[in-house]
Amino acid sequence: MKVIKCRLVPKDICVNLFGLLLARDTGWIDIHVMNHERIHTLQQRELLFVPFYIIYIAEWLLRFARHRNSHKAYMEISFEKEAYAHGHDLTYPARRRHFAQWRNNNL
Repeated sequence: MKVIKCRLVPKDICVNLFGLLLARDTGWIDIHVMNHERIHTLQQRELLFVPFYIIYIAEWLLRFARHRNSHKAYMEISFEKEAYAHGHDLTYPARRRHFAQWRNNNL
């Protein structure tokens, strides 16, 4: 995965756009962050990219409306739940099932 430095991205945040990782600073990005983002890339590919972003934003908006807390809304997005649950398992992307973010046996 290619990492690109971008001053538009807030500090200590990375954004995965179509498999490219954008970050202001890259010193904090380790193999586990890369694995987390690799899982997002797999999610994006199976949804043909644009629907991934539409669903991601819709999920965040719905959860934010419920909780009124942006971090809690972010952590409850199905894509993030899967990526955080398996980010430290470096073998997970190779054995990940399609649409695992919506399967009950994901976690």
